[in-house]
Amino acid sequence: MDSITLYTEEIDDLNEAAAELFAQAESFALKKNTMAIIFVEEETDYEGLYAILSERWKFPIMGCTAMAMFHGDRGYCDVGISIMLLTADDCEFSVGMTGELTKDNYRSEIASVYGRLKSALTGTEKLVITYGGMVTNEHTVGGDDLVNAISGQGEGVPVYGGSAADNFNSKNIKVFCGDRVTGSGQVMALVAGNIHPRFVSINSIEKKSSYAYEVTKSDGNRVFRLGQDSFVGILRRENMGTEKPDVFVDYLLTPFIVSISKPNGDKVEAARSLSVLNMEDGSGSFLGAVPEGSVLSIGIVRREDVQTTVGRAMEGILAKMKEAGQEYKTMLCTTCCARFLALGGNVTAEADSFKGFIPPTISLMGMYSNGEYCPAKGNVTGEEYNMFHNFTFSVLAF
Repeated sequence: MDSITLYTEEIDDLNEAAAELFAQAESFALKKNTMAIIFVEEETDYEGLYAILSERWKFPIMGCTAMAMFHGDRGYCDVGISIMLLTADDCEFSVGMTGELTKDNYRSEIASVYGRLKSALTGTEKLVITYGGMVTNEHTVGGDDLVNAISGQGEGVPVYGGSAADNFNSKNIKVFCGDRVTGSGQVMALVAGNIHPRFVSINSIEKKSSYAYEVTKSDGNRVFRLGQDSFVGILRRENMGTEKPDVFVDYLLTPFIVSISKPNGDKVEAARSLSVLNMEDGSGSFLGAVPEGSVLSIGIVRREDVQTTVGRAMEGILAKMKEAGQEYKTMLCTTCCARFLALGGNVTAEADSFKGFIPPTISLMGMYSNGEYCPAKGNVTGEEYNMFHNFTFSVLAF
């Protein structure tokens, strides 16, 4: 599979933006099957842009809004339009998107779209690249529910991608597929053929607080009780903010760490972002699942940990690529918006830290997201599980 990354800062004059993107792709040879992944700044008129791009590009385009983007050669890009073209003679791409998702319909919507995409392939899918919305209230589908629904349809096929983002207001999040735009839909690309995906995910939390609580009552991503007290009651006891319901931005640099037990006895540790508080019943809704019986603690995000974990992730993925013995030309990255905030004024540091690792033959594109989808290893067996993460830098090589 061949790939190329394209970028323009122009978002106001869409004809000029498209002209720049077309010019960058002019010498790139398209093969039998092609698709595009697009990340845009929230103010971009995607529908207008797609109308222009689709006049020339007769292949699927999918993606979402991002808080910021980055490329292997350009580094950090705070505004603009970022595109990766994927093309191959020996791979197939089947692309589609659900409608708006709720807790009542997400399983059936994902099953329907996944089944349709799978039936369009002549081979077996080996990778799912997918992007979706985020938890903005108690009724929004959690990240783990989305990943698990997709993983269940693919019977464990690796799932990679993330949650769309905007400039921290959570009101301009969008997910795209062709000429369709949704706020909470899930876009998916099933990839079949000669592909050997490898993954690494590392969170940026090297230190934890001294206290931890057992989750005694929860429902998916909504936690009601820790020990004998309500979730909100525990926050008050620890002198943490509980003055308003929408606390996503307030808690972006306060990661909650949960240890999740698997049916086979394995354990996977994941970071969770708090999004919404309910003062009436004392619950808190997270972007990802916090199961009953798990242990919840609080981590500490430090600038130096953000940079060092990128280096560890890139070393890890390069080692996996070498071990696989296959030719790799493409990397996709998803990293958490909280990691960006932890960098303070040095916003380019994370993107700068991985540039020295990337071989010149590999194209890399990534985005800052509100949640990362990436397989993670169990602490006991080493088995990989499709997971939803927060506060994590993840990378896919294929």
